[in-house]
Amino acid sequence: MKRIASALAATLLALPVWAAEMGDDGLYKEPWMQDTFKDLREDLADAAAEGKRLALFVEQRGCVYCHEMHEKVYSEPGLSAFIGENFHVVQINLHGDTEITDLDGESLSEKEAARKWRVLFTPTVVFLPEDAPEGQSAVEAAVAVMPGAFAAGTTTDMFTWVAEKRYLLDNGEDFQRYHARRIQERDNGRTD
Repeated sequence: MKRIASALAATLLALPVWAAEMGDDGLYKEPWMQDTFKDLREDLADAAAEGKRLALFVEQRGCVYCHEMHEKVYSEPGLSAFIGENFHVVQINLHGDTEITDLDGESLSEKEAARKWRVLFTPTVVFLPEDAPEGQSAVEAAVAVMPGAFAAGTTTDMFTWVAEKRYLLDNGEDFQRYHARRIQERDNGRTD
């Protein structure tokens, strides 16, 4: 009996303290994700009113990379707090049927929008400007697109690069150069 109790205790201690919540749709939910009508012009206005940037998280049920991002990256307290403080996040289901209205006014299902935006990987994060030009789709207006899963350092750098509007700087430091500099500044070159 002691062996069973010891094995159970060891198993419980090995489990992560924090586990991402999963919604009825099979997608992971974070406290900073917004439940909206998915009218992206309205979402953009709401983000601006909050002093935040709109970010679209395109994910899918069963995505092992989405799982990794939610369990190991977005769960980091500093990054989670940064996203919550700086971004108005709307989740899009790659295969979903929920109707959305794109920035250009077109109404379509989530899966049709994902095809229109040429999303090939999940997760994909689409970062929108504070004010999108009329007539452009979300992906056409995007200031950055992050396709795929990345470690915490890369993810933090991308969210920071967008939040600080570094894409507007005319200093020759695109995201890759910014990220390389941040790698050197972090722990003397530790990548992530």
